[in-house]
Amino acid sequence: MKKSTIKKLAALAVVAAIAFAVYKYAFASAGVSGVNYKTANIEKRDIVVSIEATGTVEPEDLVDVGARVSGEIVAFGKDKAGKEVDYGSEIAEGDIIALIDDEIPQSDLREAKAKLEQAKATKAQAQANLILCQTNLKQAERDWSRAKRLGVSEALSQASYDEYLSAWEQASAQIDVAKAQISQADAEISQAEAALKVAERNLEYCVIKAPVNGVIIDRIVNVGQTVVSNMSASSLFLIAKDLKKMEVWASVNEADIGSIYVDQPVEFTVDAFPNEKFEGKVGKIRLNATMSQNVVTYVVEVQTDNSNGRLLPYLTANLNFEVKRVKDSPAVPNAALRWKPDGKYISEKVDMANLPDGRKVWVRDGDKVRPVIVETGITDGTFTEIKNGLKLGDEVVTGIETSLSSSSGGANPFMPKMPARRKSGNNTTPQKK
Repeated sequence: MKKSTIKKLAALAVVAAIAFAVYKYAFASAGVSGVNYKTANIEKRDIVVSIEATGTVEPEDLVDVGARVSGEIVAFGKDKAGKEVDYGSEIAEGDIIALIDDEIPQSDLREAKAKLEQAKATKAQAQANLILCQTNLKQAERDWSRAKRLGVSEALSQASYDEYLSAWEQASAQIDVAKAQISQADAEISQAEAALKVAERNLEYCVIKAPVNGVIIDRIVNVGQTVVSNMSASSLFLIAKDLKKMEVWASVNEADIGSIYVDQPVEFTVDAFPNEKFEGKVGKIRLNATMSQNVVTYVVEVQTDNSNGRLLPYLTANLNFEVKRVKDSPAVPNAALRWKPDGKYISEKVDMANLPDGRKVWVRDGDKVRPVIVETGITDGTFTEIKNGLKLGDEVVTGIETSLSSSSGGANPFMPKMPARRKSGNNTTPQKK
């Protein structure tokens, strides 16, 4: 073998030794297995335990205005601004908001008045008949008195005697009949008066008035539409009495309803304003539960102030019912409580076999980690209250970051690799001569 070749091989061996030494030093200085620790500091936080639910924003007082008579809508009234009543119109109590065609109610009213006059005339006739009957009775009594004094004789035959008696009896009976006719006429008058009141009220019902001050939420009819009143009144308008006070009707699962109570603080957001939080409190828990797909839920009414008018009826709300809260408490990320290191990362000083029971977090101990037993409190799902074991500013390990250069020889294992270039000619290595 030539001397030049031997020198080249020796130089390559030296370079390889130096490269191995450098790699070993970098590997050791980067920490155990080339891993960097992810850490977080213990800091003060407000931690809130809450129950999540979804619901719908509803007006606190909603009045359904209906039609109590059948007919065609001929016109709408005016709102406070002088415009035709429509969606969002502000109205005052007593304002006319719609008119129904009153031709038929007007006819019914005239008919009711005529029947009342007829009943009164019938009573007057019955009263006159009573006077006539009373006169006939007096005449019959006088004739009967004379007949009784004469008796049956040559001056008064038996037939005439019987006729006077029969006339007196009939006249007496006619008095009772006349009195009964008057009573019947009184009943007919009462019936006619009641029918007249109904006709008058039906005519009044053709004018739809606002029962309360409020805002028109929904207008269900249009001019020219016919409304039909059957067993229940046809709905025409929905009026919200006061949109400055709103409610959120939330559906709460049966597993969480035991933690809900009246006046409980609630925070919620709506999709219309996702970055804005609204506050409220529980006003009522409805007891009529519903079941859907074997899940029992209860409706909880949450009261909230809407003085700024931001909340609109029927927005979808995402609610958080506050169950428990701690303020300015030392808190640790939940990731620190979940993370468990492999044995190679644990300091040799730690006796894992005799480690006390309890929840633990891990803190750095040089290039490795050691456990710290902590007493925890409530958690909001992201952070957990630390009652004992750590203090503000302490650093805890939440995970590890593996260096790609140390694990894959400087190449990113997720990058695509270029295919090897084929060598031309014979692939066999030529032997030295």
